[in-house]
Amino acid sequence: MLLYILRRLAVAVPMVLAIVFIVFVVARLAPASPIDIILGGKGTPQARRALEHAYGLDRPILVQFGAYLVGLLHGDLGRSFVHGQEPVRLIFARDFPVTAQLALQAFLFTFLVGVPAGLLAAYYHNSWFDRVLMTVVVLLVSVPSFVLGPLLVLFIAVRLGWLPVSGWDTPASTILPTITLGARSAALVARMMRSSLLEVLQQDYIRVALAKGLTRAQAVWRHGMKNAFLPVLTVLGTTLGYLLTGSFVVETIFQVPGIGYESVRSIAARDYPIIQATALLVALIFVVVNLLVDILYGWFDPRARLVGGSSQ
Repeated sequence: MLLYILRRLAVAVPMVLAIVFIVFVVARLAPASPIDIILGGKGTPQARRALEHAYGLDRPILVQFGAYLVGLLHGDLGRSFVHGQEPVRLIFARDFPVTAQLALQAFLFTFLVGVPAGLLAAYYHNSWFDRVLMTVVVLLVSVPSFVLGPLLVLFIAVRLGWLPVSGWDTPASTILPTITLGARSAALVARMMRSSLLEVLQQDYIRVALAKGLTRAQAVWRHGMKNAFLPVLTVLGTTLGYLLTGSFVVETIFQVPGIGYESVRSIAARDYPIIQATALLVALIFVVVNLLVDILYGWFDPRARLVGGSSQ
């Protein structure tokens, strides 16, 4: 297992660097530059050249990227162009806990809603509950967060007045962003849980357990859940990565002061250091989450454990 982890990391590091380099280059190919944003189109050529030199934007792009990598090795993510040269690490240290809280709340919502719903739908297969749930699942999977969010705001916050429209300063203000971010993931988990458990219930060992006198509920809980949960575990792992990195739209809709909201503003302002740091964070999150999923998968199913990088 240790050798397998090291091999995965050996592949992941070049992949992360490639992602960061692509974002680094693409950001600088955009029509406008941070100098245009800072000067507002009113600066003299001399002022423009002075700012480009101060920010190192007048150097060749490979030289800029090399300097950026050297800074990363020293833990320096750069300084924001539009936040008064504030270090990016301080901006992330302030905003990331908000994004992490939103993602964890949405993940908890996904787990607590998706797994039981899928379990009950499989247990009561072809019942009215199963049909209603599958209809809701199809709707939630089909509706993107930038549509669901405004709909929830319109009906729950504006018309009914039950919850705040935006913000993140009270527990009540976190409910709508959490539901908006976690709804689609909960639907996907419910569908996967239902499908996986229905497949497990057709296995011979379940029939043997029922023949020995166990009730259907006991057979499902004692023998079916663990095996049915393995595919769901993979979905939950990728879901956690998505929730941590996919909150840009949700944070913007509800004006949640997290990394996603800051990144959207930075893209509009061409704030290269924050854009690059966000790309690095997203890549690292997906690498770590996928690695943890592989390890947990081997723990849940000993047959899938990897020794020396190959399956037993």
